[in-house]
Amino acid sequence: MAALHDRPPSVIAVATAVAGALIALVLGLLTFGVQATAHPDGVPLAVAVGADAPAQLRGVADELAGSDVAEVSWRVATPDEARDLLSRREVYGVLELAPGGATVLLSGAVNPSGTQVAQQVLGGVVQGAGMQAEVVTLDPASAAGRTAPPAASALLWIAGLVAGAAFTLVARRATPLGRLAGVATTTVLGVAVVAGLFTLWDSALPLTAAVLGYLALVGAAFALVQGALLRLLGIRAMAVLGPLYLIAPAVAGQVPELIDPVYRALLWSWTPFRFSTEGVRALLQGGSPGAAQVWVFVALAAVGLVVLLLPGQEGQADLADGVVDVGVDEADRLPGAERQHTA
Repeated sequence: MAALHDRPPSVIAVATAVAGALIALVLGLLTFGVQATAHPDGVPLAVAVGADAPAQLRGVADELAGSDVAEVSWRVATPDEARDLLSRREVYGVLELAPGGATVLLSGAVNPSGTQVAQQVLGGVVQGAGMQAEVVTLDPASAAGRTAPPAASALLWIAGLVAGAAFTLVARRATPLGRLAGVATTTVLGVAVVAGLFTLWDSALPLTAAVLGYLALVGAAFALVQGALLRLLGIRAMAVLGPLYLIAPAVAGQVPELIDPVYRALLWSWTPFRFSTEGVRALLQGGSPGAAQVWVFVALAAVGLVVLLLPGQEGQADLADGVVDVGVDEADRLPGAERQHTA
């Protein structure tokens, strides 16, 4: 069967156009589709009423909690309980009801997409009830603070991706030891780049040992997984690693309650970018990452390290010109060279 490049140019043109359209379809479904189908579904909010609040205010809280609205999931709590829920990111916003007026509480530690929806919903409730409400943001985050968590994840992925792909293409004798040296160097330099950008964007962003250590864990896990796939598949691994970068921002930038259930199950549930984004956000706001946000990267790093250290054949880069390196480097070792010397 003739190879594609041996066929007429018109056939090649149609085939490549079909391939481009299919790739665009897949990427469109996996990236823009997440945003295009975003819709609130069970957004967790809290309504806070003090124990000594008038019966009228408690009636409002009970009415909200009992409302049959699929877009919102209400919880009734005391003001202290509600603030604790908000600090632990179990709710995205709180409506505090008091005789002196209402207060809408938000938090800079919550994913900005969740905060935006919470403010819209709570503002609508206040307006519908004919009340005035003050908006208070706990642990406010600057524009840089909101951008930094997803940016750190993307930049660490890109650093490892470019370094690993370049090593696979350039290194004539790729070895596990060489890849591990690349992983270590990429991790250190990647964290340095991210930390430098954080300082440039907002010098108030904390660069504590916990923040830098977590960034190093994420960067090492990314680089090890990338190196493992590149070792197994060669440069063909870029067909998997590249699209992951395109998918990640669209998924990690949303809270699960805004993602279509299909995308939530197929993409959001497993993508490591959401774990790293939320872990960095928690640390930048003075908190700590959850257990899952640490152990996911420990597991990824361990798997990648095992694959890199296993003895076996290295995946070879596909040479564009079809030339195969057979290991003959000297002219006098070519076939016929010996006869020429003895003539």
